[in-house]
Amino acid sequence: MSPLSPSSSVSSPPSHGFHPFHGHLSKHLHSSPSPSRSRSPSSNHDTTTTAPHPEDAYLSYYDIRVTNDDFNSIHSPREWLTDNAIAWWEEYIEHSILPQYPAAKICLLRPSMCFLLMQTPDNQIAALASALPDFRSYTHIFLPINDSTSPTTAESGSHWTLLLVSLPDGMAFHYDSLFPSNSKPAHAAAKKLSIIANTSAPLRFVDLEDAPQQHNSSDCGMFVCLNMKELLLKKLLVTEKSGRVDMSLKGERVDAKEGRREMVQILEGLRRKAVRTDRSRSGSRSPPRIGPHGA
Repeated sequence: MSPLSPSSSVSSPPSHGFHPFHGHLSKHLHSSPSPSRSRSPSSNHDTTTTAPHPEDAYLSYYDIRVTNDDFNSIHSPREWLTDNAIAWWEEYIEHSILPQYPAAKICLLRPSMCFLLMQTPDNQIAALASALPDFRSYTHIFLPINDSTSPTTAESGSHWTLLLVSLPDGMAFHYDSLFPSNSKPAHAAAKKLSIIANTSAPLRFVDLEDAPQQHNSSDCGMFVCLNMKELLLKKLLVTEKSGRVDMSLKGERVDAKEGRREMVQILEGLRRKAVRTDRSRSGSRSPPRIGPHGA
């Protein structure tokens, strides 16, 4: 394999992400909807309909508390995904897809931990070891990359991309749907991961120019989620042990609209299941729950 060849070897356990906190690193391009006012058809009086609060919980899914804001960021084609929406997608893959492949050594690192990694100076990276997974247990690591540089401003980021690290090959493949917008932060993340994973040599960074491209300003997070699923289901999880995988997504069509519809249907289905299973919830103010002590 040439130094910059877009391919990876697969040795095919446990697959867990890490997400000790759930702050929004970057939210969306448009403000949350305000209470709407409508006129009653049977009277001359205005009626006010108050939409659910954006930060109220829509669903508790294992370690992820999905809010109405997160749900709306998936549902609306004009919104770009919150970091928590991407974290839920990773959590969903871990509990619905990866258990079907018990030999896979896949780590889905949560956006919050990717951001923490990127904000930590190189000379302090070692101190993060106790807060991050033991990367020696994995062959491949998925990292959602955001270009936010401010740890205090939720809306400072403007673009999501996906970094896929193959530790056996010492390679880091970057999928940017607005190539090459996020090259710099992605490359920085690969360097930092080299340090904390204690690789024998720095990871070789491959910025894939043929990655599927978006045609609007709102679907970057969807491309991260859908490319992640594509790489898992059609590349890494279906390749024989020690086989070679072409990591390029050249020619692959990403249908963000259909992806949003699928993710909304999954969330709605999970919520219905949680409500249906927990019949003791009548009058409860806690959100429907899937996971331990839930459906």
